[in-house]
Amino acid sequence: MNFSKRLRAEGKGFRLADRDPKFHCDLSRESAETLQAAQLVELQSYQDRLYADDTHSVLLVLQGMDAAGKDGIIKHVMSGVNPAGCEVHSFKAPSAAELDHDYLWRCHQKVPERGRIGIFNRSYYEEVLVVRVHPEILDRQRLPAGSTKQPKIWERRYREIRDFERQLHDNGTRVVKCLLHMSPEEQYDRFLQRIDDPAKNWKFEAGDVEERGHWHEYQEAFEEMVRATSTDDAPWHVIPADRKWFARVAVSAILLDALKDIGPGYPEVSDERRKELKKIRERLVAGGKRPKALKP
Repeated sequence: MNFSKRLRAEGKGFRLADRDPKFHCDLSRESAETLQAAQLVELQSYQDRLYADDTHSVLLVLQGMDAAGKDGIIKHVMSGVNPAGCEVHSFKAPSAAELDHDYLWRCHQKVPERGRIGIFNRSYYEEVLVVRVHPEILDRQRLPAGSTKQPKIWERRYREIRDFERQLHDNGTRVVKCLLHMSPEEQYDRFLQRIDDPAKNWKFEAGDVEERGHWHEYQEAFEEMVRATSTDDAPWHVIPADRKWFARVAVSAILLDALKDIGPGYPEVSDERRKELKKIRERLVAGGKRPKALKP
């Protein structure tokens, strides 16, 4: 299965209701985990070349409802990746300092540098999701008079986000966006697990239940977000998330496809540099035999 093509969401006419959160492409959990293990080996290789090439970077954007599995995906998909070349950032309510800048500012500062893979656990898309469901948040953003009129503000922010992602793409950052699509029944079960299991209590907040009460508003906001911001440079992929193991293998495959498309390679060594390395090797060898290991 080509996960990237199968799960890609074209913006025009997109309907979230057409996507089944339980879809798993007839994969069994065992076969999915075997596939993911093979993907991790490839991810390690491509990440190493991406880091050495130092020309492109990859930004993985994860969005979804509470308990959709974002943290688990980060843990499992990136488990075999070199930490030196990967960074994760979570974006919650903006600080006072962040509110003194435009809403893209804090995220732009965390965009991965060349050679690295960056992960946004939630992102600038919160400004057209949470803020859209709770428009009273706009009152705290100290925006110019008249600039918060709806629906124009959402149309403007969609345009700003498209322009931002185009700018990233043109400068070497591949933006990979995954919307974790889960059912309300699955979220209900996961909330109960977080409440009943002492080891998971820390994951649960009372506000999660309050946000669940806005389920339909969030689904509408997700749908509009995908329609307006899924582009050729930065398409959305809607990940069926009711089965965690399927969501993990799907995101891993899509990330790997992005790296393959970039096609990073190790820097070529010039003839002059090869001659220099040869001379250095000759001096090293001429210095004597390889020393014995020191005794502890």
